[in-house]
Order: sequence, then structure tokens, then C-alpha cells
Amino acid sequence: MKTDRTDVVVLTKNSERLLGSCFDSIFANVPVNRLIVVDGCSTDSTRSIVRTYAEKYGNVVLLEDDGTRGSARLKGIREVETDWFVFVDSDVILCTDWFGKAKRYVEKDVGGIWGTEVWAGIRNPEVLKLFLIVTRRIFELRGGTHDLLVRSEAVKGIDIPRNLHVFEDAYIKDWIEKKGYRVVPTYVPFCLHHRPKSVWTVRGSRDLVIETLRYGSLRKMPNYFLAYGFYTLYVGYRMFTERRRK
Repeated sequence: MKTDRTDVVVLTKNSERLLGSCFDSIFANVPVNRLIVVDGCSTDSTRSIVRTYAEKYGNVVLLEDDGTRGSARLKGIREVETDWFVFVDSDVILCTDWFGKAKRYVEKDVGGIWGTEVWAGIRNPEVLKLFLIVTRRIFELRGGTHDLLVRSEAVKGIDIPRNLHVFEDAYIKDWIEKKGYRVVPTYVPFCLHHRPKSVWTVRGSRDLVIETLRYGSLRKMPNYFLAYGFYTLYVGYRMFTERRRK
């Protein structure tokens, strides 16, 4: 890498729940050149939080995009000025020395490095072990941008379809690979993903399946259902164990 200073792109929309902690983990574990925040017209305190960090660090850029995640990611990519940049979701916490651990995988043919996401709240070691295996398999199928280090050259010229509100991460992964680069999934580094409470419901699991049917690749559909079936079972397991604690 020519420089260790790296742009970071974060998409937000009513992200006040964890945004401060997310930003703290970014500035603590990534050598930030600029933090590029693409906001989808938030109505909560998201923008106020962004302004606070802009005043504190002086290298925060706030953009607005009232479209889809696809159009927002594209706007973020086009703002990047460093050789590499990092996508970080607004509800994740990066592990200690995330960037230092990720850059160990940088090679000439590598266009992206993804750190495994771990859902916050998993306590059972056996469940965690299985979760990590399934999550990595899902990334291999469709990509992920929870915490993804990207070679800027590998996404040069990308034009993400504006209608992609989900599976835009799959489009990015496929683009990088079609450019002749590898996208490397890793267990270290990782991020802790604090998913919203809506995920831990039957409706949340149903919506995940509907999104997959609507936007997923038909060729990969059987593999999607095998992988996401585990998530559905885990949500059921989580709901059951939480009820028993009450």
C-alpha cells in the first residue's frame, strides 16, 4: 500500500443508536484519511453526531443521498481519494487493530478484504463456531460490506444500479472479481454487528427471505436458502433463550 492513510465510507440513515460507538471504533482502529458519511436524509440525531465528530477530527465529509444503498455506496466510492478505502456499516464495532490485521492480506491480486461479522449477543461457543462458518459461506456467495477494505482501482468505473437497496454488496464483490482481483474473507479481523431489534423477530426473518427472493441471483438461490436457513434457526434460538431468561 502506498500509504496507510485510508478513506472510510459509512452509510447512515437514522443511525443514532450506535453511530458514536461505531465512529469511535473507526478512529481507534483505522488510520483515517477522511471519514465519508453518506446520509439518507436522517430525521433523528445522526447528522448532529456526524457534526460533532467533524468538529473533533476535522476530516469528516457529510454527503446526502435520498436513494438506495446502491446509489449511496456509489456516491461514497466516487468521493474516495486514497488507494484503498474501507466500508464500515453504521451499526458495527471494529475489533482492535482492525486495519493492521486486514492489511496483512494485501497482495497484488487482492481487490478486497472482508472481516467476518459476529452478531452481538452470541454467547454459546458452539453456536459461535457454526455461525462463523455459515457467515463466511454467505460472504462467498454474495459479498458483504460490514467491514470491507477495498482497493480503489478494483472498483474504478463501477456503476452500481440505482435500484439495488439490497445485494449491492454482491454487485461490488462480483465487479471486483470480474476485474481480475480476489476478494479475501477472513476470521481476523472481524467486526461486532449490533443488529437492530427488528431482526430478532419472525417478521425480520421473513423480510430477509423476501429480499433474497426479490434481489438474489437465481443461480445461487438454493445456496442462499441453505445459508439463511441457519440465520432463521438462530433467530428462533435467540428468541427462545431470551424468553427463558425472563
